[in-house]
Amino acid sequence: MITLAVRGLARSTTEDNLTSLFTQYGVVRSLKLAKDLFSGDCKGFAIIEMEGHEARAAIAALDGSEFNGAMIRVGPDRMQKGRGGRR
Repeated sequence: MITLAVRGLARSTTEDNLTSLFTQYGVVRSLKLAKDLFSGDCKGFAIIEMEGHEARAAIAALDGSEFNGAMIRVGPDRMQKGRGGRR
């Protein structure tokens, strides 16, 4: 399982149309779209989990492509679980 970070999404992006885009490359195990608390619009990024070979195919095909009028960046999520937080 690989966690992908998708950045540069248009404000009009929805979970449904983002899922449709990524299911062309495999099964989307989970998708978390960051939304504005008040307007409900997309904040420009999402986290997606896919199987390894499917995730790599999605990165190769979608990184730097146009989606909903915006150029998106797709790559492995660099956040380490259990790191960061309060100091």
